Amino acid sequence: MKEKFHIMIVEDEKLAGKVIHENLKAQGYDGSLFGNAEEALLYFKANPVDLVLLDYKLPGMSGEELYEKIKESNPLVPVIFMTAYSSVEKAVKLLKMGAYTYLNKPIEMDELSHNIRRALEKISLEEENRRLLEGLKEKFSFENYVFNSGKVQEVMSLVLRSADSAANILLTGESGTGKEVIANIIHHYSRRKNNPFIKVNLSALPETLIEAELFGSVKGAYTGSVGTRTGKFEDAHRGTIFLDEIGELPPELQVKLLRTLQEREITKLGSNTPVNVDIRLITATNRDLAQQVRENKFREDLFFRLNVINIHLPPLRERKEDIKMLIDLFIKKFSRREDKGIRTISKDALNTLVKYDYPGNIRELENIIERAVVLARGDVLTRGDLPVFIDNPAESEMELIPGDSSLPLPERMSIIEKNIIARTLRKHHFNQSKAAEELGISESGIRYKIQSLKIKK
Repeated sequence: MKEKFHIMIVEDEKLAGKVIHENLKAQGYDGSLFGNAEEALLYFKANPVDLVLLDYKLPGMSGEELYEKIKESNPLVPVIFMTAYSSVEKAVKLLKMGAYTYLNKPIEMDELSHNIRRALEKISLEEENRRLLEGLKEKFSFENYVFNSGKVQEVMSLVLRSADSAANILLTGESGTGKEVIANIIHHYSRRKNNPFIKVNLSALPETLIEAELFGSVKGAYTGSVGTRTGKFEDAHRGTIFLDEIGELPPELQVKLLRTLQEREITKLGSNTPVNVDIRLITATNRDLAQQVRENKFREDLFFRLNVINIHLPPLRERKEDIKMLIDLFIKKFSRREDKGIRTISKDALNTLVKYDYPGNIRELENIIERAVVLARGDVLTRGDLPVFIDNPAESEMELIPGDSSLPLPERMSIIEKNIIARTLRKHHFNQSKAAEELGISESGIRYKIQSLKIKK
């Protein structure tokens, strides 16, 4: 253990707290002492903490409530409970909740010191395990899809069990959660891995061209069609086709896709001759397709065809255990690209990134680290290399809200919508396709919004 670890003590008995605090300082630890949960939580959210000693019974917010908020903010930090109200049931409950251990009062300093050392050694071992796991995951990942969290382990178990089947798979989850990467992994582990893997992002295609793109066309089928062309389904023959943003498929083409899945044949635009295709279909969406079915925006029979196996990818805010591994991966990737010798990230900067909620998920974290690597002056990324909004996400969102509260609600909502779309377009350098993808709308939809809301480049 080469670093000086910081321990937060939450104990409302002043004398007991002071004794523990002084004892830990004598052992070389940094420490901070709080007599109530509210102050402790504010400090925890603003500062890097390696371990928490937490009294179970506190005035105001209870120790158990504080524990839940600590784990929401940073699940990597171990917590040792201290209480005079011991019982087997309580101990079992706290351990099931994920507490590192449970000590009875009066606290024996030797026992406390032993448990602190073990907990901090566990942190160091987990750091090393994450590095080893990163290398291991490369054996079956694409673009180094790394993970350590239980939620993603469950996802990967389902991915690997379903990969070699012939069943259609529907990937769901917010934008930026890695659905395309998972589609790659499924194809790689399928019996079709040596055959084509064709990817189509439906939100990036104008509605008028989707049919020809997917099914192909013959000469004269549409204006500008000068010859016969194959579609993506033919290109994927004997392989896998991945249709991203399947919720963008127009109703008339939903019927044609359903027929393709039933008959295993396609008909080119402008032709009456069917062509046999042998494909495995993977689709993805960041929308609630079941809700779209209820609203008659998506065919129920097609939804059931696509949703044979549903794999839901959790957002990054629900798998914070993976953030450190992902940061290490992106530092390595962009440091190599920029020819910089950046080794790691500071504890303070890591603490800040773990507490952020990532509305853009893994893609947003990758962009943040790319920016930090480009701008970094030293060989360690610091808090100063991170964007300002990471520390003040609320301020960033307040920019979206019009200050004139006298405006009618529809006008205020229109301004908020315009600000959100404009900010997303700026983020992507006015690339309408990428902005539409992040916002979860079609490219034609964002073009209409740009025009109707008078958004200028």
